[in-house]
Amino acid sequence: MEAKRKITVVVNHVKMDEEDRLDVLFWLSKTPAERLTEVFRLRQNYFTWADGSFPEKIEKVVHRRRM
Repeated sequence: MEAKRKITVVVNHVKMDEEDRLDVLFWLSKTPAERLTEVFRLRQNYFTWADGSFPEKIEKVVHRRRM
């Protein structure tokens, strides 16, 4: 007889003003290469979803938000 697995629901309550700070801290903990890799992945997913194709050129602009 196969044992049934149970899924535990985990919820973290975070204040809205804290959420932004936690996001910034998360991304600051990543290397610049990891951040750029994720930006490229997100852009590729978005453009492929929106247009069905990825553009030949994308302007390289990086803005760092102050905490």
